[in-house]
Amino acid sequence: MNNYSATQYWKVILISSLMLIVVATILYSNFLADKLATEERKKVELIANVYKKLNNASDNLDISFMFEIISSNATVPLILADETGKVLGYKNLDSALAVNDKSYLPAELVKMKKAKEPIPIVFSANSRNYIYYDDSYLLKQLIYFPYIQSSIILVFIVIAYFALSSARRAEQNRVWVGMAKETAHQLGTPLSSLTAWVDYLENSLPQPYKDNIVPELSKDVQRLETITNRFSKIGSQPTLNEENLLTVIETMVDYIRQRASGKVEFTVHQPEGTNITATISVPLFDWVLENLLKNALDAMDGSGRIDIYINQQGDHPYIDVKDTGKGIPSSKFKTVFAPGFSTKQRGWGLGLSLSKRIIENYHNGKIFVKESVLGKGTTFRIILNKK
Repeated sequence: MNNYSATQYWKVILISSLMLIVVATILYSNFLADKLATEERKKVELIANVYKKLNNASDNLDISFMFEIISSNATVPLILADETGKVLGYKNLDSALAVNDKSYLPAELVKMKKAKEPIPIVFSANSRNYIYYDDSYLLKQLIYFPYIQSSIILVFIVIAYFALSSARRAEQNRVWVGMAKETAHQLGTPLSSLTAWVDYLENSLPQPYKDNIVPELSKDVQRLETITNRFSKIGSQPTLNEENLLTVIETMVDYIRQRASGKVEFTVHQPEGTNITATISVPLFDWVLENLLKNALDAMDGSGRIDIYINQQGDHPYIDVKDTGKGIPSSKFKTVFAPGFSTKQRGWGLGLSLSKRIIENYHNGKIFVKESVLGKGTTFRIILNKK
């Protein structure tokens, strides 16, 4: 399992645990709410029985206890109405509104009819009233509380996650920048020595050896200088210049072609009669092209075709790098750019991640998988700016 997959695995575990806690809280709160709702209905049913007994009360019946039962309901809002819907009484509603606004009680009655099934009070075969009621304020709070609590927890965790991730990325960036600059610094001394030795060999070797050995050594030293230049630019704002894309791309393709299998065909395409330019840092842009071309070679196992298409839409030049390799599953289109993602047993999985950073952070462009078909190949697209 690569670093990226391991990180994703733990993220899934944490999110699943959080969701389990949220679901358990909601279920338990709903259980308590159902219990409380049952108790409130029993209370209203008891009040309905009291009203019925009061209607049939005899002179010797102690009604003070019954009024006490009615008065004990201090939480459940209810309305007593006859069969025609005329309001006969109410409890635990806004008295001021009931007096000053004639539409208040009828409106509350409509709400209660929709909320709960009314409890009938049967006085005789031809006479009955109904008690309509709604959940108490406490019950409503209990129902909504877990959702509010879960939302607050989720918001807090999301904020904390992004804050920690940002801090972690910033720390990683500082480490990588420091390592890159230190690497460039350490390479400087042996490079100077190698350059001096190449000059010495050029002046001292016999002609046949000079023609065969010195040019190749010079190319390797220049390559090391290019790599050192790339590392020295990480963490600094590079200088961007308007460059001819065909020239830059063909130079890199020629370099890769000489080091690739003879079974790989490279072709660079550009609309005839056009001169497409872009504002780039050549050392960094070369790094991106090199990563894409090397990944394409790995995907083709040393045999196939690589086509590079240069084109332009408005002020945005774009480059498509198309190979005939193994392809990438659509689920991996974004994760291939994640640090640590690699399909190779050896390697740190930083090539595409660095390429994305170079294009997006330093060139204000875009790089993405344009299309890919398993077994047929992949096309990466780079979008740049003209100015």
